[in-house]
Amino acid sequence: MKKIVILSAAVLFSTVCFAQKKATPVYLDPNAPVEERVEDALSRMTLEEKVGMTTAQSKFSSRGVPRLGIPEVWHTDGPHGIRPEVLWDEWDQAGWTNDSCTAFPALINLAATWDKEMSHLYGVSIGEEARYREKDILLGPGVNIYRTPYCGRNFEYMGEDPYLASEMVVPYVQGVQRQGVAACVKHYALNNEELYRHQVDVDLSDRALYEIYLPAFKAAVTRGGAWSIMGSYNKYRGTYACHNDRLLNQILKSEWGFDGVVVSDWGGTHSTIEAIRNGLDLEFGSWTDGLREGASNAYDMYYMAMPYLELIERGEVGTEELDDKVRRVLRITFRTAMNPYKPYGAMCSEAHTEAARRIGEEGIVLLKNERNNLPIATDAKRILVVGENAVKMMTVGGGSSSLKVKHECSPLEGIERYYNGKAEVIWARGYVGDITGDYNGVVTGQNLADDRSKEELIAEAVEAAKRCGRALIFAGMPEYFETEGR
Repeated sequence: MKKIVILSAAVLFSTVCFAQKKATPVYLDPNAPVEERVEDALSRMTLEEKVGMTTAQSKFSSRGVPRLGIPEVWHTDGPHGIRPEVLWDEWDQAGWTNDSCTAFPALINLAATWDKEMSHLYGVSIGEEARYREKDILLGPGVNIYRTPYCGRNFEYMGEDPYLASEMVVPYVQGVQRQGVAACVKHYALNNEELYRHQVDVDLSDRALYEIYLPAFKAAVTRGGAWSIMGSYNKYRGTYACHNDRLLNQILKSEWGFDGVVVSDWGGTHSTIEAIRNGLDLEFGSWTDGLREGASNAYDMYYMAMPYLELIERGEVGTEELDDKVRRVLRITFRTAMNPYKPYGAMCSEAHTEAARRIGEEGIVLLKNERNNLPIATDAKRILVVGENAVKMMTVGGGSSSLKVKHECSPLEGIERYYNGKAEVIWARGYVGDITGDYNGVVTGQNLADDRSKEELIAEAVEAAKRCGRALIFAGMPEYFETEGR
């Protein structure tokens, strides 16, 4: 006669859980200390898997370890909004219909608020949008100090004052990272000129370096707790900043105790040996489309991919630096992609539109109001608005700051909405600047073509001004001239 043993459900459950708990790797336990998880995962990885984690696998993602359940890490451009999705190996649009974002004010506008509460609101809001889109690293904020008004990315940075930038960057970083998204502070360091950014070699005194150009980066790391830093394109004392021993190993990692990931700017890596030894952790964009090497996927040919593995196999370099790089990548993975407690996020919400409006208002700076012309009285019968920049969409274009938005409110539209029939609002173009309206496949749909001469445009504005009690002129460089790389 067979003996039948019946176990209670509770006993069965506890027995199974004990067995699973015993077999479960520590790196999968979100409640275990991060450093224990890092060391556990590192100990299970092959040499090839470790090397694989130090380079990109597509335009905006880096490799994970599928065998161990470690996911890839996804980056997105900022710092003013979440970039639309692009194709795996190309800059062109992926054709999504649900990747519009909220356009937040440029960071120069945020800095002009002098308000840390606004900076935190900005970070939380853009972090929520990155989280909703399943991004792990937001490539922003930018805190390079202005040296010349001709620098095409000045609008992306937090001004020319080291103290102001230091105070404003901290709450931005903290707000982003509260959403389980890493802020990647850029461009470290001395990226103050765009036209020759790949050739310029910066030499300056240590006093200028520490008192002017580094304080905002230091604050982001030591006070903001930034999880990643992006290197800049330029050289510093003869060595490219993306693998510069002084900037990365000595200052960032040793002096400031940075435990996060150093990410190269796209195409900012130039040497395997320097990348290995001088502090770069994650390489992106060394070839623009990932398809060019012919014999192999171009991502495998990146400086820190197959060339790195071959140096190790030949015994020319060790694995100590590699393990440090992988620890940093694992650390950021556990903080972001493998963090089960991160918020869900939100996209294009009313709260985000309101946040963008509040920050934009607070950043307005009135330089002079000698005749008490502002604010314009609502009893004004006619108001003239002059300038292409009063109607041109500015969110499309601008290099890595280019956005795809549901709606962009122009100055003219805002003025018309404010007066709402109480005054007649007249627009005169005044000048023709940049009439293009597309970037990497994002198209504004605006037709800004105008064949009139400069004299005709000015004459129209002058005649309109004769009939109006007030005139508002929206001038400045057309957006085309104030952008990345120019």
